Amino acid sequence: MSAIDDLLERDRNAVAGIEKLRFFPIALESGKGCWLTEVGGRKLLDLSATWTACGLGHGHPKIIEAMTRAAQTPPGAGGLSAVHPDSVGFAEELLDFTPGTGDRRVYFGHAGTDANDVVFRAARMATGKKRIVTFKLGYHGGLGVSMRVSGVHIDGGTEPDPDLYLATYPNPFRPHADGPDPVAASLEASIAEIDAELAKGDVAILMAEPILSDGGMIVPPKGFLTALSETCRKHDVLLAIDEVKMGLGRPGVRHAFQLDGIVPDIVTFGKLIGSGLPLSAAVAPAWVIDGPPAAALLTTAGNPICTAVGRQVMRTLVEEDIPARAGRAGTRFMAGLREVMETSPVIGDIRGAGLAIGLELVTDKETNAPDAALATKVVYRAFELGAVVHYVGGNTLEITPPLIISDEEVDIAVDILSRAIADAAAGMVSDEAVAPFAGW
Repeated sequence: MSAIDDLLERDRNAVAGIEKLRFFPIALESGKGCWLTEVGGRKLLDLSATWTACGLGHGHPKIIEAMTRAAQTPPGAGGLSAVHPDSVGFAEELLDFTPGTGDRRVYFGHAGTDANDVVFRAARMATGKKRIVTFKLGYHGGLGVSMRVSGVHIDGGTEPDPDLYLATYPNPFRPHADGPDPVAASLEASIAEIDAELAKGDVAILMAEPILSDGGMIVPPKGFLTALSETCRKHDVLLAIDEVKMGLGRPGVRHAFQLDGIVPDIVTFGKLIGSGLPLSAAVAPAWVIDGPPAAALLTTAGNPICTAVGRQVMRTLVEEDIPARAGRAGTRFMAGLREVMETSPVIGDIRGAGLAIGLELVTDKETNAPDAALATKVVYRAFELGAVVHYVGGNTLEITPPLIISDEEVDIAVDILSRAIADAAAGMVSDEAVAPFAGW
């Protein structure tokens, strides 16, 4: 048995399957920059960044320095019953970092799941209203209220929150309304649908992703977030934007909601904010999130190591001009993929902003029928060829490499993905090979 097979077998026998989402037989021992190293030494180009959590790459020197400093003499393990300079400093700097007005506060936790969960519960307590509006195919977390308002989990069998309304997210590639301009008609139909729900007067909060990532990397039509914001203000409903996966420089701007020029009431953060460590945050009006005391307790939330890293992440995003860098890399990446698309019969759409890129696979370009079976085989073949990429929404490759990716690495990635798509379409990956890896 190889070292990789041995580690995978040990994992099967020791680690609970309930927390696994596997796409190929990967066993890693290290990472540096945009590259991962398998047990045994094979190098893999990382086009996922651990679902964007490692957005500054693996082993960024400034992150290592911040982590090491904080770990030397940590003042306890959290901010639950004591304050320390990095917890307070993280909150102050995140308030400055995030657009908004009025008296605001910061909640910090361990993952986007708990940040969103606390926001939902706080909005209900503060407004006295129960209903929540989110979107079909949306994702806001894997536990609690966050899970029960996530369309992808509900589609998978999770019982929805009893006071949830799932709205329709407009998809320019697959518009759900007819007319001379189906994309514009779909935007209008979605806003009309939401307007009707909010008009009932019992909605506490609407939460939206600026790019619907796990539902298929859907980039909404320009103006959708603006219309959404205006509709929420019209009905005095809190608008929360979930930036956990798509924010913090990835779309070529600091915050993804800036793509449409809005300023939401509430913003939630996770993944990259901790650069791979467990850290999340929510920025919200004080009247929503400043009480009651002890209503959202996590013993190690606000711990000095994670908050020190969070502070350094924000500094690095500014000092290294990461959003602009991601924008340039994304332009190059999508241009390369669109060249591949010109001759590929199975690439239906390429969309994105910055380094949040979706490549949708179809059976043919006449019907644009989704091809989930092909997506399963493409990501497996890409792994065999030396790249880590996953699929979302059944048939869309989610391409979210570290934001520090170089031009040379972008070109390598385009070549690997091109070969993987062609090879999988030609039948080079068997059904038996991918059968153990269900993915989403």
